[in-house]
Amino acid sequence: MARPDKAAAVAELTDQFRSSNAAVLTEYRGLTVAQLKELRRSLGEDAQYAVVKNTLTKIAANEAGINALDDLFAGPTAVAFITGDPVTSAKGLRDFAKDNPNLIIKGGVLDGKALSADEIKKLADLESREVLLAKLAGAMKGKQSQTAALFQALPSKFARTAEALRAKKEEQDGAAPAAPVEADSE
Repeated sequence: MARPDKAAAVAELTDQFRSSNAAVLTEYRGLTVAQLKELRRSLGEDAQYAVVKNTLTKIAANEAGINALDDLFAGPTAVAFITGDPVTSAKGLRDFAKDNPNLIIKGGVLDGKALSADEIKKLADLESREVLLAKLAGAMKGKQSQTAALFQALPSKFARTAEALRAKKEEQDGAAPAAPVEADSE
């Protein structure tokens, strides 16, 4: 029979899996307490980094409907539960792992889809949500400007063409040879 403290831990972990947008599993062997504290700060406010017990976390993930992580629960494991922008937290993990090779990214899950360690690193290479939205807005504004210029160009081109036709007609009417005058033959 499960002890109440373990059941409570599983319930809490299950809630964290369900409420987070993403979860990244790491191996933290060899990191000091100060380094773990620095890692938690580098993840930002939208992520919670917790050292977990593999068996309890595996049970919690399965209860939350996440079965893709079962193979990653080996060795000392910590989970970064991400509730905000996953790109920002992935960048924090990637950058921290560059400076501290003892941190190993095992894999994770994003919106229910399993991610390998390489996919998490690719996620970290993306620009932040705000930058991507700004680029999208700029592209949309550019397309609107092009459309406005196109709509403005059509009447302008029509007016120039009509003016050219009018000028050509006047030129033809003004330079038309005079009708031949018939002479009286007497």
